[in-house]
Amino acid sequence: MQLSLIDEVPEFTKTYFVGVYAEALYDEKTDKMKLKTINGQQVPEDLKVAISSKFITKFPEGTIYKVDTKLVNKKGKRPYFIAKHAKSVQRAIEYFDYNLKVQYGFDYYQRK
Repeated sequence: MQLSLIDEVPEFTKTYFVGVYAEALYDEKTDKMKLKTINGQQVPEDLKVAISSKFITKFPEGTIYKVDTKLVNKKGKRPYFIAKHAKSVQRAIEYFDYNLKVQYGFDYYQRK
């Protein structure tokens, strides 16, 4: 079960969100890994999660992480999250099998 501190989406009435799932994606413009929220949770899909790329480069693009976040909602700009406790961000155990497939390749993992 995901613990979240939100009431309803798209109304952002809270500041902190606990247990947000985000996927690591490679950004060609900056040549760094970035996090974006995934579909199927109580936050909008494709919201950026600000985190230093050094904390998420150990695993390949497509890896799902579970992060605690703070919402930043600046006037006139799209909302985004900032990862809290970034040094301790880990892969989401709920996506264990999926993360193994990403890490070892989908074809390789299916043959085993």
